[in-house]
Formats: sequence, C-alpha cells, structure tokens
Amino acid sequence: MPKHGKKFSKAALLAPSRENPVANSEEALDIVKKASFAKFDESVEVAVRLGVDPRHADQVVRGTVVLPHGTGKTVRVLVLAQGEKVKEAEDAGADFFGLEYVQKIKDGWLDFDVAVATPDVMGQVGALGRVLGPRGLMPSPKAGTVTFDVARAVKEIKAGKIEFRVDKTGNLHAPIGRISFPVDSLEANLAAFMDTVVRAKPSASKGTYIRSVTVSSTMGPGVRIDPNFYRRVAAR
Repeated sequence: MPKHGKKFSKAALLAPSRENPVANSEEALDIVKKASFAKFDESVEVAVRLGVDPRHADQVVRGTVVLPHGTGKTVRVLVLAQGEKVKEAEDAGADFFGLEYVQKIKDGWLDFDVAVATPDVMGQVGALGRVLGPRGLMPSPKAGTVTFDVARAVKEIKAGKIEFRVDKTGNLHAPIGRISFPVDSLEANLAAFMDTVVRAKPSASKGTYIRSVTVSSTMGPGVRIDPNFYRRVAAR
C-alpha cells in the first residue's frame, strides 16, 4: 500500500472516519481549511457519488451552475463567432474572439479554458470535435456555450460558471473555490452546486440519489458530509 507523507498523515487526523461523516457543510469546510498544509492556494473540490447508472442515457446527470463567489481561477474564454458577435464578445471580456482561431486550433493552439460559439458557425467549429471533444473544450448547447447571446455566456463563465457531468462510475467532481476563501463563501458555492445537482435528478433514477458527499483540498484529506440533508431535499 502507498504511504502518505508526515504532513498528510497529520492532516488526516482532523478528518472524521468514513463511518462518521460530519453533520453539515460548514463544519466540513472548516476542517478542510484547517487540514490544508500546501504552500500554494489549493483548490477546494467536492465529490458526489450518485445512485444512477450512466450507461443509460436517461440517467446521465449533467448541467451548469454559476458559483456565487466564483472558482478563484482566471478563466480564458475563446469565442468563435463572426460579424457583430465578435465585437460583442470583445466588449463582454472574452480573451480571444474570431473565426481565425478555428485554423489556429487545427494547428495545435489550445491556450484557452472554455470555448463559446454561435450556432451559425458550428459548421466550421464541428471540424474541431476530434481535438476539442476529448479535452472537454467543445462548445455545447446543453452547457450553454453554443448561443447567440455571446455577452451573457462570457460574463457567466467569467463570474464562475462551471459545467459538471457524471462519470462512468456514477461520480461527480467539481471545484467550489480556493482554500483562501472564507468558509461562508465556500459554503455558498457548495450549496449552489448541490442544489443544481439535486434538481438535475433523472426521473429514471430509483432508490437513493445522493449516496455520499466529500469535500477536500488539492493536497488534503477528504472530509465526508452527512448526505441525509441532501437526500431530504432530493426527495421533495
């Protein structure tokens, strides 16, 4: 079995056992902050195990949410558009804009975090599917990144909009801020994320939907939150 370092082992003592999760998110996030030992501003993430079978299309959980306090990360936004939408993207704060980036991507350029495209250029953008798809960068109507409302899309992404999708094992992972954030800001971000996940429950999902909720920092131990609260909300 792999051995943990002294700092991690010491931090892990602060986390409750898997069998005894903490009662609420505020307590859990406070432990995450206290257990942080890295010398950089770690990302804080949430992992949720869902009672769904992603092999069935009607049980795939995906969506987007704007975190009230953002992720703490500077997001580079590319807008693939033409005409007046290029100026709209520039005015909204996009980092890169214009159709010339289609060829740049084909040539290997990928210095952006999120791509937005207008529906009228998807014929050209579609050719980038093999490059952008595996990297999770392909614009998608379901994620709100294929739209004529370029200004709104850019502003939401810059404000902290994130996309989530259940993986093949039924788990969701998402960033909810940085370790430097106050607990109440992390808690607000987590609440917004979990509310969206609960609302995204597929009608085909049977039994327990929210099976476990764990928060952690990049280098720190996971801290489990009692999922019963989220289960009650999901059952409404």
